[in-house]
Amino acid sequence: MSKIGVSYYSRSGNTQKMAEFVSQRVKEEGVEVELKRIEDTTLEDLLAWDGIIVGSPTYYGGAAAPVKDLFDRSVKYHGRLEGKVGGAFASSANIGGGNETTIVSILQMMLIHGMIVQGSSQGDHYGPVSIEKPDERVRVQCKALGKKIARLVKKLA
Repeated sequence: MSKIGVSYYSRSGNTQKMAEFVSQRVKEEGVEVELKRIEDTTLEDLLAWDGIIVGSPTYYGGAAAPVKDLFDRSVKYHGRLEGKVGGAFASSANIGGGNETTIVSILQMMLIHGMIVQGSSQGDHYGPVSIEKPDERVRVQCKALGKKIARLVKKLA
């Protein structure tokens, strides 16, 4: 059975709530999901998961240091994430606060690993973004991400 890991960093709880929405939808699609704080995510987890979805708050227009650190350490397994499905989401305090640049920075790291990333023609094109506490719009976008990644993982399995 396919397995998707949803790994996130959250200080305020906003990114964590987004991760929970994403994970819930993955599970509803019949795919095993593992929800983990980024600090508890190991490099071996990345190898074990068929899909990897990463969430981060926006700090100075990019991913939080613990997210970047995980990917920096993942160079140990460079090339071994090739073909896995990836996705990302972000939260910030302000509109125009760097949400999309945060998501794109995570997706760039995934692409360098050779991962498969699918955009969306509807809603949040790169991945879900939340301004402050996630609202209903964010819940819908997070669930759409979980659905999209789960279905793509199943297709590729």
